[in-house]
Amino acid sequence: MDTLWYYLSIFRRRFHYFLIVATVMAAVSVIAALSLPPAYESRAILLVESPQIPEELAASTVRASALEQLQVVQQRLLTRDNMLAIARRLDVFENIGQMNPDAIVTAMRGRTTIAIAGGRRNEAPVMTLSFEASAAQTTAEVLNEYLVLIQTQDAEFRQGRSGETLNFFVREVERLSQELDLQGQTILAYKQANSEVLPDSLQFRLNQQSVFQDRLIQIDREAAELESQRTRLLQLYELTGDVNNTATAENRPLTPQERRLEAAQTELAEALIVFSRENPRVKVLEARVAQLEKDVTAVLALTPAPPADEPTEAATEQAQLPAVLVVQLSEVDSRIEALGQQRSQTQERLDALSDGIDKTPAVAIALEDMNRRYASLQNQYEQAEARLSKAQTGDQIETRSRGQRIVVIEQPSIPSQPTKPNRTLIAGGGTFFGILAGLALVVMLELLNNSPRRPEDIVAKLGITPLTTIPYMQSRGQQIRRRGWRVLLALIIVVGVPAAVYAVHLYYLPLDLIADKIMTKLGVRW
Repeated sequence: MDTLWYYLSIFRRRFHYFLIVATVMAAVSVIAALSLPPAYESRAILLVESPQIPEELAASTVRASALEQLQVVQQRLLTRDNMLAIARRLDVFENIGQMNPDAIVTAMRGRTTIAIAGGRRNEAPVMTLSFEASAAQTTAEVLNEYLVLIQTQDAEFRQGRSGETLNFFVREVERLSQELDLQGQTILAYKQANSEVLPDSLQFRLNQQSVFQDRLIQIDREAAELESQRTRLLQLYELTGDVNNTATAENRPLTPQERRLEAAQTELAEALIVFSRENPRVKVLEARVAQLEKDVTAVLALTPAPPADEPTEAATEQAQLPAVLVVQLSEVDSRIEALGQQRSQTQERLDALSDGIDKTPAVAIALEDMNRRYASLQNQYEQAEARLSKAQTGDQIETRSRGQRIVVIEQPSIPSQPTKPNRTLIAGGGTFFGILAGLALVVMLELLNNSPRRPEDIVAKLGITPLTTIPYMQSRGQQIRRRGWRVLLALIIVVGVPAAVYAVHLYYLPLDLIADKIMTKLGVRW
């Protein structure tokens, strides 16, 4: 009980501080509650509507979620240019011409309230948009301007995205088409430059190579036969000395030795195509041919010559060959020369074919790389074409407003009664806050005062226990004067402080304007 009376005594001593704070706060709140002008508030509700065409049939190219769409709209709506334009066009504030742009933007944003609800799975996001003004007509007009801006910017946002997507794929298709044409021209030019060594004709050239090799063998065989024939003509002439026997020898059947000689000469000619003359096989064949020639010569020497007629003039001239023999030899030589020319031409073509066949693998690798690049471009082009088709469909959906869009489900209306301020709440709340502030001031002053005022304080600070304490005794006159001073001070505070606050309201700046500026700075409303 003593502690309670002690604290009550402290409160009585500090009562004037409490009374000043509480009175100022109460006076300000009461005057502000009575003088604040009425505020009207209108609201509109917007909803993000799902696409009217199912996405399974035709999907839009704008993939923004409903919540993202509302957030984008909110940020674009509250831009500085929009706030200034609407405020000045509708004269939202009194004396707006004297306000600087920053103050106008801050006031517009402070009076605009945007709340987004929903956005969860299977829940459509809803935006509640409200505006507060001192005139009921102004609130509805501002909200209508907001709605026009929201729907216009939403349509521009979605159509702009779909249009950008469409333009991108149009340019991409054109680029890929040009690259395809350029790659096709490169492949065509490369094929034309290497037409003789393309891999497509490799099998044909291999067959041609085999044909020309067989042709070379045939030519060498024919040349060997002609050489053998020429040798036999000379050998027969040398053995018989009669040119007619040569003609007869041409029509007689060959002996076994001559047939073996022809076979050996043919085998030697074929071996010379593959091997050089230093090869052991070639040397063996040459020795065999030489031996067979000797055998043929010996056989022809033992063959009886036909009965000869009277010796002619040609028989007596051993040094000269008969004209018939010369003609026959010339014919054989001309055929051998023709075969030699054929062999040279065939060898040239065979060398060209071999060179082309050797170059074919490198050409095939380069051509395969070009074709792979062309196939990759073709695949990209087909994908771009398919995406372009989807982009065109999506752009048509957005152009005709058949995709996801923001719709107004509750239009703003002109309020018939002011919604703010709540004068009772402002006055009562301000008075209660003033009482709390006064009590807090008293407690703070007491905590800052460290002087001892009770025996307990002396014991706690000095460590000495007094025998007794003598209180300060006041006379009757001192008590009356002290109480009179306190009453006077209370009257001054109770009457003077509200009067001073009211004087500030009348002669300096209305309290409602001061409160409005403070709330605008803080971004809150009453």
